[in-house]
Amino acid sequence: MSGSEPVRVRRVYDPPEDGDGTRVLVDRLWPRGVSKERAAIDVWLKDVTPSDELRSWYHQDRSGARHDTFVDRYRTELDDPAHTEAVDRLAGIVRAGGPVTLITAVKDVADSHVPVLVDHLRHVMKRT
Repeated sequence: MSGSEPVRVRRVYDPPEDGDGTRVLVDRLWPRGVSKERAAIDVWLKDVTPSDELRSWYHQDRSGARHDTFVDRYRTELDDPAHTEAVDRLAGIVRAGGPVTLITAVKDVADSHVPVLVDHLRHVMKRT
């Protein structure tokens, strides 16, 4: 990813914008109460998200005490074969040019899987 930062993050509940480019849903579950038309998703990459087990474990304690461990465990998952293909597909979408917007339904994006995914994507893009 370059200095012009071709990847941005938005919530699915915000209306699509002309500058969104390719809209990639990066949640494992479809957002509640949002139609496919309203979401305007181009690609849904479920396999770039934390496993159901990790997601459930993280959400059992909303105090934030598990965040650092969650980040470490999610980074490990992103490097495993179950996630690598989807991460490579996302990197390919970014490399194809044009803006890419990662779409999520999470309320608190900063404490979610999304910043970890964006950071991991930056590292993948530098390696290749």
